[in-house]
Order: sequence, then structure tokens, then C-alpha cells
Amino acid sequence: MGFNQQPSSAVTESHYHTHKVFLFCNYILLGAASSCIFLTLSLRLLPSICGFFLILLHVFTIAGAVTGCAAAAASAGASRWYAAHMVTTVLTAIFQGSVSVLIFTRTSDFLGNIQSYVREEDGAVILKLAGGLSILIFCLEWVVMILAFFLKYYAYVEGGDRTVMKRSAKVQQEEDLKDWPWPFQV
Repeated sequence: MGFNQQPSSAVTESHYHTHKVFLFCNYILLGAASSCIFLTLSLRLLPSICGFFLILLHVFTIAGAVTGCAAAAASAGASRWYAAHMVTTVLTAIFQGSVSVLIFTRTSDFLGNIQSYVREEDGAVILKLAGGLSILIFCLEWVVMILAFFLKYYAYVEGGDRTVMKRSAKVQQEEDLKDWPWPFQV
């Protein structure tokens, strides 16, 4: 899960660099989401229901980044981590984009729903900082999804996922074809 792993002979150089960029983007996601949580908490220490859901969205973003790091580090059973990572990343990307649009288009209404204790001008600045981080998170999550797809593709091409190849190659075995009717035998 760290950056100091050297590429082995079985792992290609592009796979190695893609893996490093994937981990780096997930680490940036962790930092940005935790910063958004602290910005939301700075608006009001005990958040309202709207603030609670905003914090919950950032917690799911952190969970998605953690599952991404776990999927990149796992060798056995990586399909479950990969699926969990893709689901959380897609959902949080959609909601992060929606939240950032809401923050920038309806700042005063959003501040009213959070029921902030700070002055409205200061709250608007803090909320726009959180909105900027939400846009960064939105863009990074799409980059992470593309990188995760490439990592899964590299693992498939290099033979890391043999179960898919075994399932698709079973039809080509000759003894199975002997039981088929004559017009289907080639």
C-alpha cells in the first residue's frame, strides 16, 4: 500500500506507474474529504441534518478511497474490493458533483439549512472552500475510476485473473464438442 514498492519482473512498467498514480489519487481523496469534514464542522460543531449528510458523504468518500487502496494492495479476492471500490466511487462522485453545484448556486440557502453559528459572509467563504474541494473530489474520483479500470485490465492481460479466462475458454475444449449434434461440430 506504500509508494516504495519496486516493480517485479511480472509487472510491466506502465502497470507500476498506473498503480502509483492510483494510490496517489486515493491519498489526495482521503485528504480532501477529511478537509471537507473539518470545514463542515467549522460551520457548526453539532451539525444539522443537512450538515450530517454532508459529513456522511465525505465519510463514504473516505471509505471509497480506503477500499481503492485495499483493492490495489490485495492479490487474492481483489474482485470484491474492486467491486466495492467502484460502487462507492461512482455513488460518491455523483453526489459530490451535486453538492458542489448546490454549494455554488445556492450558498445562502445551503448555509440556512446547515444552521451555522458563524457570520453569513464567513460561512459563505468556508462553504465555497468546501465546494471547491468537492469539485476536486468529483474530478479525482473519475480519474480514480479510470485508473482502477486500467489496473483491472492490466491484471487480466497479465494473467492475474485466471478465473475469467477459464470460464471463457471451456467451450473450446475438444471433448465437450464430441457430445454436440453433427451440424454444430467443427
